[in-house]
This record gives sequence, structure tokens and C-alpha cells, in this order.
Amino acid sequence: MTKQSPSTWLQTLVLAVGLALLAAVPALVFAEAPKVDLARFDYGLRARALADGVYVVEGANDDFTVANGCNIINTGFITTGDGVVVINTGTSRRYGEQLRALIARTTAEPVVQVVQLNLHPDYFLGNQGFADVPRAATPVTRAGVAREAAAYETNLYRLCGDWMLGTETVAPDRDTPAAPPSGSVWKVGQRTFELREFSGHTASDLVLIDRTSGVAFVGGLVFVQRIPTTPHAQIGPWLQSLDALDTLNLRTLVPSHGPVQTTPEAARDGIAQTRRFLHWIDQHFSRWAAQGWEMNEVLRAPVPAEFRDWAAFRTEYVRNVAHLYPAYERQVLAPATGAGSSR
Repeated sequence: MTKQSPSTWLQTLVLAVGLALLAAVPALVFAEAPKVDLARFDYGLRARALADGVYVVEGANDDFTVANGCNIINTGFITTGDGVVVINTGTSRRYGEQLRALIARTTAEPVVQVVQLNLHPDYFLGNQGFADVPRAATPVTRAGVAREAAAYETNLYRLCGDWMLGTETVAPDRDTPAAPPSGSVWKVGQRTFELREFSGHTASDLVLIDRTSGVAFVGGLVFVQRIPTTPHAQIGPWLQSLDALDTLNLRTLVPSHGPVQTTPEAARDGIAQTRRFLHWIDQHFSRWAAQGWEMNEVLRAPVPAEFRDWAAFRTEYVRNVAHLYPAYERQVLAPATGAGSSR
């Protein structure tokens, strides 16, 4: 997940006005966040077993803040008999090093592989803790990291302060096995993983499913009780990916942001939450653009109570408007100007 500084005066104005408009929304309380020790820069990471040898390390369901150490991602690790596979490495060097130490306290198996599910900074800025281990991502994600890592570092230092001290990008150094939407098999030790590559949240959204336990790490495709992040989003492909994900009948769903869904019914509900939000965005942004609304009018428009009650609404919805609404405006103008749409 990432939060990029606006690149134009219009986006800056939108964000400033939007934050003022939404400031009156009360803060919301979700599941207990990790016990962050600000004085010692300790993330308080804990491994929660989801199945035999399958662990999630849960972050706060929140936006990036110094108070939570900018730890807002769910990472994970899986023992294979021949070593540990790590799924994402967190926001900073400190996080990566503390995750590595947590793994060592949890299992005697060495770490043998890191897998990065998309290009956003909290998926890989902890790689310094795993610099001696193979680090895999899809070719599209690797290209995205090469393109945007320097900007991520600057932005996260601004947002997270001293939590980021010493953090430098250690990029993924190899491609994951081919992972079409139909899936491919990847064996590590005694584990068989299924890899599927979708798109929509980013240009490459990797899903990793442990076939033995049925636990699926779905990255940023699904947000549970949280407003999705959208700096690289394309709504149409994202909705198609969610439809495909829904057909897999997942038993346990680990989103990168929000509570883990531990039953098939809950997994379907998590997917449905993100789908409802994206459908609402698509329908209403299309209508408002056709009516000639400006961004400030969009920010003042009512938003369903369900979405207003989700984590990070006050900040993330404003960014949704800044990221996505211009594409709907371009779509309206396309017949007259020949402009295309990226949505």
C-alpha cells in the first residue's frame, strides 16, 4: 500500500479541502492493534497461527501514523520442512529485522524465500532484514519497485519519522514462478503453493494459497473493514479479479489490510465488502462526472454509512477521489476530445 504526494496544485487543493470537510468524522475503534513501543521503536510483532505452520503477523487496521509505527500491513510466514517462506516484509528496516527475529523465535527452520505480493512499499521496505535470502516478485511488480522505490522511501520517511531510520530499498532479486489467473503450482519443501496473478489494485496482484491448509494471502485485492488504497487502481480489472477470487471458495483469507477472515463465509464477505465499495465508486463517480461535478462537490457528497465506518475513511477516501475521479472526468470528455480512460 502507498500514499504518494500529489503532483499537481489541483490534487493538493483537493486533499486540503477534503481533509477539512472530513475532519468532523469521529475516529473509529477496530480490533486491538499491535502494542507499539514508541520509545524503543518496537513494533510488538506477534505470530498468530492460522493452521499448522502457517502464521500471520497482523498490523493495525489504520492509516500510516507515527503512533502505529506505520505498521498497517498483515505479513505472514509458512514453514515447509525445508525452510520458511515469508510473505511480504513490512514498512521499514526495523520491521524486517523484527519480523526475522520473530520467525526465529517461532520456528527452528531457516528462512529460505521471501515473496512480495505487489509493488507497494509496506510489502518490501523490510527486505533489509532478509537481504541474504532470495526475494521473489512478479516481473511487473519488480519493474514497479525499480520505478517507484525512491519516492516511497521519501514519502515513508515523511509519514513515519524515525521508524524509518536506516531504511533503504533492497529490491526483489528474482521472478516468481509464472502465475496466470488460472494458477500455477510452486513447491517448497513439503508445501505446495498455488500462485495466481490478478490485477486491478495494482498492475500485478499476486495471490498465494497454501493448498494444505487452505490459507490464502490475497494482498491488496481485498480490504476488510477498511477503505481501499487506490494510487495504482483500475476499477474494472479489480472488480473482475474479485469475481475470479470469489470462485475459488477460499477457506481462510488474509488481506494485507484488515482482519483475517477465518471461515469460507467470512472470506466471501471480505471479498464482497471490497466489491461493494468499488461498485459504489464506479457508479457514483460515473454519474457525478456526467453531471459535471468538480472534485470538491464529490468530496461533499454523502457516502454510505457502511464505508464511513471503515478504517482510514477520513484520509483514504479523499485520496480515492484524487486518484480516481479524474479518469471519470476524462471518460466524459473522451467523445469530444478523443481522450482515453484509465479506469
